[in-house]
Amino acid sequence: MNKILVFLSVFVIVSCGSSKKVTAKRTKAVNVNTEQEVKVVPSKEALKEVEKVVEKTKKDANSYLSDYTLQYIEQYAPLAMEEMKKFKIPASITLAQGILESGSGRSNLALKSNNHFGIKCHTGWKGEKVYHDDDAKGECFRKYQYPATSYQDHSLFLTTRFRYASLFGLDKDDYKGWAKGLKKAGYATDPKYPNKLINYIEKYELYKYDKMVLKGKDLDYVSVSKEEIEATIKDYKTESKRRKKINRKGVHVVGSDDTLYSISQKYGIPVDEIKALNNLSDNIIHKGEELKLRSDAERSNYHIVERKETLYSIAKKYDLTVDELKKINHLRNNDLSIGQELRVE
Repeated sequence: MNKILVFLSVFVIVSCGSSKKVTAKRTKAVNVNTEQEVKVVPSKEALKEVEKVVEKTKKDANSYLSDYTLQYIEQYAPLAMEEMKKFKIPASITLAQGILESGSGRSNLALKSNNHFGIKCHTGWKGEKVYHDDDAKGECFRKYQYPATSYQDHSLFLTTRFRYASLFGLDKDDYKGWAKGLKKAGYATDPKYPNKLINYIEKYELYKYDKMVLKGKDLDYVSVSKEEIEATIKDYKTESKRRKKINRKGVHVVGSDDTLYSISQKYGIPVDEIKALNNLSDNIIHKGEELKLRSDAERSNYHIVERKETLYSIAKKYDLTVDELKKINHLRNNDLSIGQELRVE
C-alpha cells in the first residue's frame, strides 16, 4: 500500500513553572500527496469500539441528538483519534470541526469533494480543485479522493502553519482552549465559532474520544479493494436517490399494500429507524396512517426543494438571505433540483 508522504514542522515546547511557552519554526504549507491517496477505513473492531461509546452517549442524552451526526461520529471518530495520535490535535476538536464544516458529512462540498473541513486551495496546492461561493464568489476549495485524506490534510494544515503553533502547548484534552485558540488564530471569521465547537463536543460527548486516545486505545485501519469502494459508492447513490423521494412534510401515508419493509425500501430508511420515529413497538401499520420519515428537529433544519421553488423563495420562507442560504449549503450558483435537500439552520 502506497504511503502518503508527510512532512511535519517541528514545534519546540518549553514548560516554565505553571505557564507554557511555545515557539515554532515558520514553515511553508505542506499538503498531502493526492496522487498517492489510498483508501483506508477503520477495522470492524475499531468501529465496534466507537459504536459502544455512541450508544452510551445516546442513552445519557438529555436533549435531541441528530441521527446524521451520530452516524458521522461513528464513521469518523476512529479517523479523528488516529490523527490525534499522530499530530496531537484533540480528536474532539477534529470531529466537531468536521461536523460543523461539513454539515455532518452532508454538505455539497463533503459529498462531491470529500472536503470535510472547508479547506481552501491556498498557494501551493497542487491537488484537484472545486469552486464554491463562500466568503467570496467562486472560491477555490481542495478536492480529495477519500475523506481520510481530508482528515490528514486538516492535521497538516494546522501543524504546518505558524499561527496555530501556540495551540500545541495546551493540554492534549483542552478542547475549550483549542476551540477559542482556533478562532483567535484566524481559522474562522464567525464570532460564535468556538461556542459552536464546544457545544458539539459537550452535546455529543466527543471528549470521550480524547480520553480513549490518551488511555492508549489503538484503533487499527485496513485497506479496501477497488471493488468494495465501487460497491459502497453504488449503495450510497441508491440510498441518496431513495431519500429524495421523501416529501416536504417528511411523512408517508400508508397504502393498502404497504408494509414497514416496503416503505423502508422505498425511502432507504431502516425499519428500526421508522419504528423509532413513530414510537412503534411492532410492525403493524394501517391504511391511511401517517408515518414520520424525519424527526421533528431534522424537518426544521432541512428543506426539500419542490417544483417551482427558487433560492429566493426558500430563503424568504426561513428568514434568510440568498447569499446566506448558498453559503450554508456551499452552492456555487442558483441552480436547484426537485428533491434536493437544503440546510436552513
